[in-house]
Amino acid sequence: MTDQDEAIHIEDDDARAASTPGILRYVLGISLFLAVIAMSLVWIIPALYG
Repeated sequence: MTDQDEAIHIEDDDARAASTPGILRYVLGISLFLAVIAMSLVWIIPALYG
């Protein structure tokens, strides 16, 4: 039998049964960039023509 106080260490990929390719950081970066551009246009266009 194993000791109940002993910690069990499992690698991330084994625990999730999947890999983490890291594409989410690109999606978040691109969406942040697009949000900044959109908000800038909403502010700049009325300032020029309003």
